[in-house]
Amino acid sequence: MASTVWKGYITFGLITIPVRLFAAARTDRVSFNQIHEVCGSRIKQQTFCPRCDRVVERSELVKGYEVEKDRYVIVNDDDIKKIAPASGDTMEIFEFVKAEGIDPIYYDASYFMVPEEAGKKAYHLLLETMQKSGYSAIAKVAMHQREYTVVVRPHADGLLLHTMFYPEEVRELPEFRKDPNVTVRPQEVALAEKLVEGLAADFDPSKYHDEYQGRLMQMIETKREGLSVEGTAPRKLAPVIDLMQALQKSLGDLPKKPAAKAAPAQLSETGETKKAAKRQNLRSASG
Repeated sequence: MASTVWKGYITFGLITIPVRLFAAARTDRVSFNQIHEVCGSRIKQQTFCPRCDRVVERSELVKGYEVEKDRYVIVNDDDIKKIAPASGDTMEIFEFVKAEGIDPIYYDASYFMVPEEAGKKAYHLLLETMQKSGYSAIAKVAMHQREYTVVVRPHADGLLLHTMFYPEEVRELPEFRKDPNVTVRPQEVALAEKLVEGLAADFDPSKYHDEYQGRLMQMIETKREGLSVEGTAPRKLAPVIDLMQALQKSLGDLPKKPAAKAAPAQLSETGETKKAAKRQNLRSASG
């Protein structure tokens, strides 16, 4: 069973709903260990104190914050518990916003919000209300020794929670801006729109896979069998000299989409129309 990341209450006005949070996604990638090439053994990390000139056991470690060079304020778990915010066990919804009004750059991690048995009815009331209104909820929750601003949004199966970056955590980059000196012709925009339409499809996450991780595992199996690894040829990208020409060629290289099939109801209706016409012709001939 999945591990609970946070347990507490979400409050909506005077309504209190006991819930649990579970991680909704995790990174899955090939990982490597550090190996001593001489003997093939895995390296172990040790905590070393340069002043005492010895390896330190974990039981000897405490938290410290550097206030000056080589001067630290020691902080223990009891100190941290004393200043824990109320959102450590209760997240209060303090406003509702339209989901489209939230810039995705602020989204961080995602969690499933699951109700406890006693809170299922209130949970579904909040879920259905948010689904019908189109609003997402903004709240705060403390976990992992940090207080997050979070957005709670409705999903087909329940409520999802996303932790968000604070504005001061979102970086500013001077180079990230539109250049007022660059102009794009309407003809170029029209062709680019056709290219977008030619590549348009409904979002289906099952179509996308980390092919590089697959190649890593294939490479590992190849080396395990004692075979040599063959490299993949790098993709050659031709320089774009004429933008219109590149757009036109891209449109010509688009895969042909299959023609849409007529709906069964339309075929049935056409067949009934033909049958009715045939019966009318027979009556006319017998008359």
